[in-house]
Amino acid sequence: MGVDFQNVMEGLMVSLQPANLLWVVIGAFLGTVVGMLPGLGPATAVAVLIPITFGMDSTSALILMAAIYYGAMYGGSRSSILLNTPGDGSAIAATFDGYPMTKQGRAGQALTISAIASLIGGLFAIAGFILLAKPLASFALKFGPAEYFLLFLFTLSAIVSLSVGKMVKGFIAMSLGLMLSTIGVDLQTGVYRFTFDIPQLSEGVDFLIVIIGVYAVGEVLYNYLHLDRLSTKKNKVGKKGISKDQWKQSKWPMIRNGPIGFLIGVLPGAGGSIASMLSYTTERQLSKKPERFGKGAIEGVAAPESANNAASVGAFIPLLTMGIPGSGTTAVILGAVIMLGLRPGPLLFENNPDMVWTMVNSMFIGNLFLVVLNILLVGLLVRILNTPPKILYPLILVLAFIGTYTLSYSIVDFYILVIFGLIGLMMKLLDIPIAPLILALIVGADMEQNFRKSLVAHDSIWNMLTASSVTIVLAIMTVLSVSYPFIVSWIKKRKAKTDTPTS
Repeated sequence: MGVDFQNVMEGLMVSLQPANLLWVVIGAFLGTVVGMLPGLGPATAVAVLIPITFGMDSTSALILMAAIYYGAMYGGSRSSILLNTPGDGSAIAATFDGYPMTKQGRAGQALTISAIASLIGGLFAIAGFILLAKPLASFALKFGPAEYFLLFLFTLSAIVSLSVGKMVKGFIAMSLGLMLSTIGVDLQTGVYRFTFDIPQLSEGVDFLIVIIGVYAVGEVLYNYLHLDRLSTKKNKVGKKGISKDQWKQSKWPMIRNGPIGFLIGVLPGAGGSIASMLSYTTERQLSKKPERFGKGAIEGVAAPESANNAASVGAFIPLLTMGIPGSGTTAVILGAVIMLGLRPGPLLFENNPDMVWTMVNSMFIGNLFLVVLNILLVGLLVRILNTPPKILYPLILVLAFIGTYTLSYSIVDFYILVIFGLIGLMMKLLDIPIAPLILALIVGADMEQNFRKSLVAHDSIWNMLTASSVTIVLAIMTVLSVSYPFIVSWIKKRKAKTDTPTS
């Protein structure tokens, strides 16, 4: 079934109606605000607002929930860049270069390029949705347990290979994350693993608590150790305009990683976290000066921001065409859509094309509104930096504890938060990369289950690796990803030896 451009244009006209525009603006603004708060990600925001949608028609309800979702993708990077505290998993990669830019007095530029990159990624993904929704949904159906296991393995290998010069430390962090992901009830056997008779651990450790702990609490504790030095240093906002050279550095990373994020978003369960991490890895490996990454490279902000917003749009394809959530947030939206009396699936495009294409066009309008909103808010947001550290850091801790408590209203989560705050402090002091730990924790449970299922289905690891053309390609990409730093190092040494004049 090709694209019916008449339906697309009709959807645009419906989305421009005042009532629908209002829901776009409300949802986008709420998503931005919630995305900035540690722990209160888009899934929480959508879940809280579901009761509001009961009195609305299904089209307006879907527009509102979608706007909250991609609005949170914009907002999540605000606290990542300013405070080194990701709003949710998909905003982690924004801390790698966004926070160093803030410390260098370039917060305004980091926030601006983040908003522009989110817009470009979103626009690429919306165009991809219109043109490729049906064929991409069919391709995603081909992913079985073996394909998903190798996708997760490739993602982990890519993020460890980022740790140039400290790959052993990156591997240690990844291993710790995988071990943490085994805590809780084994889904296949029902056996309790590493719960220490604590009922709250039966469902595992919530990765959002770990993110808040190692990033927010860990960063605050680390800065408290250097409070005297920090208190005499006045933070500078810097200009929010982007120079021609910075635009040149960021342009292609944004354009490249929009499609990458969109394609990953289409895969059920992958989501913005994997999209942003992979895009960051890709840009560092393509860069002629990879040593700039992690030290305030503007393309290190542009690439993951483009990818994670594109992934949020891509996640709607499996939701609407197959009824399969493409992310945690779309799982919440799926429940709300079913409550509204709709049944997502292939027939949705035939029975309710007006609703689908109105929502897609509202995404286009919402992204334009959000880039303007976020750039206008730069001046207001960066004032946070001028707050004295003795006031700012306790506020961050309060937000961290509030965000943690609202996840499951459990006191046990506070102890877990403190433990991972101390772990985050130790990792920062020992210069151990945090990203491999977080990503391994996020994908670890799914990775384990898919590995076990694929072994049962294919009898051996070799059969699993060669199960399809997709698994073969992913296996080769994994090997190349791990080998890449060594190959580059060998080439540089060989070139240096060749360039050295002989006496």
